[in-house]
Amino acid sequence: MSRRKRVKEKKEGFFTRLVNGMITLCLTAGMLWGLQACSGTNTAAGLKFAQLSDVHFLADGSNTTFKMTGESPRLLDDAISQINEYNDIDFVMFTGDLIDKSFEKELKAFLPHVEKLNAPWYFAFGNHDRCVGGYLNTLVYLDMVRNSNPDFKFKKAYYSFAPKKNYKVIVLDNIITDEITSNGYIDEEQLKWLKKELDSSKNDTVLIFMHVPVIEPFASPNHKMRNGIVLKQLIESYKNPIGVFQGHYHAAKITQHDNVLYVNSPALVSYPNAFRVVSVTNHKDKVVFDFEWKETRETTIQKMAKILVFSGGIYAGEEKDQTGIYEIKK
Repeated sequence: MSRRKRVKEKKEGFFTRLVNGMITLCLTAGMLWGLQACSGTNTAAGLKFAQLSDVHFLADGSNTTFKMTGESPRLLDDAISQINEYNDIDFVMFTGDLIDKSFEKELKAFLPHVEKLNAPWYFAFGNHDRCVGGYLNTLVYLDMVRNSNPDFKFKKAYYSFAPKKNYKVIVLDNIITDEITSNGYIDEEQLKWLKKELDSSKNDTVLIFMHVPVIEPFASPNHKMRNGIVLKQLIESYKNPIGVFQGHYHAAKITQHDNVLYVNSPALVSYPNAFRVVSVTNHKDKVVFDFEWKETRETTIQKMAKILVFSGGIYAGEEKDQTGIYEIKK
């Protein structure tokens, strides 16, 4: 074979490998782009959190005709233990009444228990958390929590944060602090702040947490929110997916109004001695809320608690108020 022919074949072989390599790169890039596109269309961004309400922690308390406050430390430790068994909890939210009596010593006793949580924790104030004219006021309470909880950096009783992209958490303070009452109320300043938060979150899935519910699980004039209709109208004026999580009534109830899901959660301190683990999945055309019902493993305490309430069914709710999947279309 002549030298010229060998050089020609060598060049042709080089160009063939080069072309094949370029084709392979293009095909690989196309496949990766396709997978990424499919991922963006079909794979949803998920968020998982635990909601505990009405712990009513009392370090050396005794049980009452309604609340197992004497067993509240054990019930709290059990809930924390169950939550720590998950490895994908993004945060834990307490929706009010963390302590039963608004004394500094009770909050000091409560905090070491929740420091055992593996996930960041936050809270909304309940009517049992602050004294009217007492020492444990809003600023002292917040300062104590900040010193104990490295994830809690807020200096006001209502605040917001983004736990993940396309999610907004808003915590409201609807506790009346200038009179002794179990009713709730949100003042004009906070309503204006809430409107700004919702205006800036129209493309997000919004999760709102508070103590006194917007929609009552059952009628109780002495516990309802005085301007609940105003708050409800404001929230429902937005069309993005919104979940509203509440406590106070010690009862489980889930109500859906179009794109807004109102979730009342039970009390840890009284029957059914339960809490929720909620998975929220953000799809392209909808948001899915998946509710997991978690009861205490302290079954003896739970049996005692059931005896103390006049109707366990009112507080435990129906099955659809405990577990289930709810969808909100975008």
